[in-house]
Amino acid sequence: MNNPKADKLTETSIDLLKTLVGFNSVSSLSNLPIIEFIEQYLGKLGVHCERIPSPDGKKSNLLARIGPEVAGGIVLSGHTDVVPVVGQPWETDPFTLTAKGELLYGRGTSDMKSFIAVCLAIAPELIALKLSKPFWYAFSYDEEVGCLGAPHLLDHIVKKVPMPAFAIIGEPTMMQVVTAHKGVMSFETTVHGLEGHSSQPHLGVNAVQIACNIVNFLTELATELSATGKHDERFNPPHSTVHTGLMHGGTARNIIPRECIFQWEIRPLPGEDYESLIGAYEKHCDTLRTAMKKIYKDADITTRPISRMAGVTLPASANRSCQLVMRSAQTNRELAVSFGTEAGVFNDHGIPAIICGPGNIEQAHKPNESIERAQIRACVEFMLRLTSDDSLFT
Repeated sequence: MNNPKADKLTETSIDLLKTLVGFNSVSSLSNLPIIEFIEQYLGKLGVHCERIPSPDGKKSNLLARIGPEVAGGIVLSGHTDVVPVVGQPWETDPFTLTAKGELLYGRGTSDMKSFIAVCLAIAPELIALKLSKPFWYAFSYDEEVGCLGAPHLLDHIVKKVPMPAFAIIGEPTMMQVVTAHKGVMSFETTVHGLEGHSSQPHLGVNAVQIACNIVNFLTELATELSATGKHDERFNPPHSTVHTGLMHGGTARNIIPRECIFQWEIRPLPGEDYESLIGAYEKHCDTLRTAMKKIYKDADITTRPISRMAGVTLPASANRSCQLVMRSAQTNRELAVSFGTEAGVFNDHGIPAIICGPGNIEQAHKPNESIERAQIRACVEFMLRLTSDDSLFT
């Protein structure tokens, strides 16, 4: 269907996406340059913006308001950080938006700078509506490393501004409406052993071998969850999962490794008792630790939490909000996904959150990440329907 307004806003969104992709906002770097750009862009439109910085001041969230400062508005939320590209076989510059046919390539195109670009493109339309309730833009830092910025942002919203009615998290869902996702609890474990010559392994404590023993135990837990754990067929896979994603340790082939570090995670179904999994893990580590200390009294296994992202199931009280989003997305289906989002942080702060955004999660975190132009247009059309819904603020 011909829609000149949607055509124009789609092209504006793609132009903005080109700029946003150009910012190397990998989580290990500062996101202040991209925050400054968004702040200046909205500021020129007369939009009120406020930074909520990280404790060290090197990064920042951004909260912007279009419309009056009253309760009952809608939050449009996205994260500004992206995952690393180092070591990935990219065919194009990951920080230059590259068009090939109907696909747009670049880091963050699906996860999730396209949603932010559409939010910025639609801002003049929201301003022209003379809203009775506000739209809030909530753009965070460090989502990719454990939702570290969102709690500071939500603390500020709850304490400092009138309470919004609900939030839309623009993670890539192919513009489908998602109302449930798994949680994410991530950890870093360090095995402290004792070095020695590899010809006398009985005189040392091999940190790598002990770490592999623990990882194997975690793998067995994962298998047990798959076979006998709670199942919810809305999710893929339909059970809680345990995964080890990073490991490094040792000095040389012929040295008994003194230290090994690995990072792992649990992705529990909403409401799953993950504490029993952690208890089983700790019991296994205690057994290993006792044997290690018989050889070397200072040997140890230490585990620290990295992040916690709550699972989400939208409360029944949010049904009206969900129906509004479903009408705007032109669907009558509510989906569940296995990846985590900042929706859990919003829900924990009393703001129901729905996940709906452009792009495919299968593109996220991969080399040659891309998004279809049609997905950006679909998001634009979603926003136009959302803002024209007669029941929006009644």
